[in-house]
Amino acid sequence: MVVRVSRVLAAVFLCCIAAEVLSGVQRPALSAPAACMPEGKAGLRYVCGAEHPEDLAHIPGTRWLITSGFSDGAGLKLIDTAADTLHRWYTGAPEQVHYDSQAWPDCPGPPDVARFNAHGIHLHDPQDGRRSLYVVNHGGRESIEIFSVETHGIADPGLVWKGCIVLPPGMAANSVSVFRDGTILATVLTLPGSTIADFVRGQNTGVVLQWRPGDSGFKSLPGTELPGNNGIEVSADDQEFYVVAFGLHAVYVYSRCNPRHPLRSAVAPGFMPDNIHWDDGQLLLAGMQLDEPACGGLRKVIDGKADEMRCHRGYAVAALDPAAMQFKVLAKSGPDPDFNGVSAAAIVNNELWLGSWQQPDRVAHRPLPRGPSLKAGARPHAP
Repeated sequence: MVVRVSRVLAAVFLCCIAAEVLSGVQRPALSAPAACMPEGKAGLRYVCGAEHPEDLAHIPGTRWLITSGFSDGAGLKLIDTAADTLHRWYTGAPEQVHYDSQAWPDCPGPPDVARFNAHGIHLHDPQDGRRSLYVVNHGGRESIEIFSVETHGIADPGLVWKGCIVLPPGMAANSVSVFRDGTILATVLTLPGSTIADFVRGQNTGVVLQWRPGDSGFKSLPGTELPGNNGIEVSADDQEFYVVAFGLHAVYVYSRCNPRHPLRSAVAPGFMPDNIHWDDGQLLLAGMQLDEPACGGLRKVIDGKADEMRCHRGYAVAALDPAAMQFKVLAKSGPDPDFNGVSAAAIVNNELWLGSWQQPDRVAHRPLPRGPSLKAGARPHAP
């Protein structure tokens, strides 16, 4: 993405991946989904009040689920999965602001609540047990916002803003992840001068940025350029990191010590991974179906916009074995007019929760299907 693009285009940049550019039929724009009600179609239930919940993070061992809000002012919401309710989590109240100027000396101050536009999120749980939440922000500045999360001895989890890191000029992050020593990785989907059409054609458009404690700002990691760098996660042993190449609907694995060349990669089976997160020991990915009959087949770009702005695509959720690079599909569904643009997944008490960059007012959940995987995964291949 490029700085100062409209938020509508930012959402398009988030999810634009395809194999073809349409040069023929123009489809009408989507009608608005039905008013948000608890009971949805296609086996889904909804929690209303979320605003473009592009990414999700489950607080381990609790009923609480964090969702980002990918529009100006949407900020962060906290969902009580047992009660099917949510509330705005970060309000900017004085008790929620405790700037750590020693850790984040170059941060200009807390985010503007009225403009806080939360994209990718990462819940960091280091060995000392002090959880932190890292959030990609597009509202008022392009930055990574850092919060502390408190769950001990209180009924509801607490959230306190601690600082931020502003991105280099001309860059906007998509997703973020963190190593145990505090080193931050963030993806950039499209660097200045690159376009959606470029990564649709398989050209490298993005990169991974790195910030280490004590650094003055983010630096690019040479060798991590991919067609549409999207979701990112670090390995359980801190030795590798995983990057979604959105333009190839694939996951690439890099060595932390030498990221100049990917170690291995694999293409997802029939869907387009967006966000990627550890969840209860599984590496979960979620995204829209690549070849959707309701949209005329493979994903396309029409007049610079992804075709899910004009038709509905189904979704899939899968677990990835990062050593064997094999996918196990956990759930999938066809198009649903009331829930389109699936971009994230989390599992809480055998319920599968779904986030969407496109939905203006809801998060969805459904029982996690039981039994064998729906489809075998792809074999890994050398990059």
